[in-house]
Amino acid sequence: MAVATTVVFVVDDDPSVRKSLTRVISAAGYGVEVFASAREFLDRVPVSGPCCLVLDVRMPGVTGLDLQNTLAHAVHRIPIVFITGHGDVAMSVTAMKSGAVDFLTKPFASKDLLGAIQRAVERDTRDLGTEARTEDIQARARTLTPRERQVFALVVTGMLNKQIASELGVVEKTVKVHRARVMDKMRAGSVAELVRLADGLGVIVTKA
Repeated sequence: MAVATTVVFVVDDDPSVRKSLTRVISAAGYGVEVFASAREFLDRVPVSGPCCLVLDVRMPGVTGLDLQNTLAHAVHRIPIVFITGHGDVAMSVTAMKSGAVDFLTKPFASKDLLGAIQRAVERDTRDLGTEARTEDIQARARTLTPRERQVFALVVTGMLNKQIASELGVVEKTVKVHRARVMDKMRAGSVAELVRLADGLGVIVTKA
């Protein structure tokens, strides 16, 4: 069974489809929120836990593919399971290339839908964990002074204290002090761990 805090959003302009999907998805243990249009979905109150989106491709106004493109620019990308009664190969290729978890053509079996939802929720859970980890590392990095950021950037390249001192035009003792503060603020027990933290920032801290 799914975790109670997991929410599946359903966006479909057909009331009967929304009703049947709600019944199937809620029976599997997920929370369900339904919307008649992409615009309604975009106006929703965000949730903080794992979620995914079951999205109809063809809808009046903003289509499912349009909504997928809009969500691609969001800070957190919600995994999407497309459903359609009028799909074609080109449409499914476009959706999948843009990151959709699955593309189901109506009528589809409940087990296929729930399998796709499970994969989508698992992806979102992993993504949320990665994002939380990245935010934690970024928060640590924000506590560094400009000079400490310089030392951080040089330490993770493998440079020795005396080399860093020469690079920055300071004495080695000063580098040792800054290096110790960097290790403390980043909560790193070794240079190897500091390198992993730098990787977690997405980019190596640049030299000034």
